[in-house]
Amino acid sequence: MQTFRKLIRDTRGATAIEYGLIAALIAVAAITAMSTLGKKLTNTFTNVSNNIKVS
Repeated sequence: MQTFRKLIRDTRGATAIEYGLIAALIAVAAITAMSTLGKKLTNTFTNVSNNIKVS
């Protein structure tokens, strides 16, 4: 029974889970930002390429 009580009071696992969730949210935000930026860069380079071909 004492072991079970120690496990209930131990908060190290909760802290690890919180850090994991924060890391996951940062990863999702980074992937979203890179995806949006990638599309804009593709459009920019396509426009530059088309303008070079015309000139």
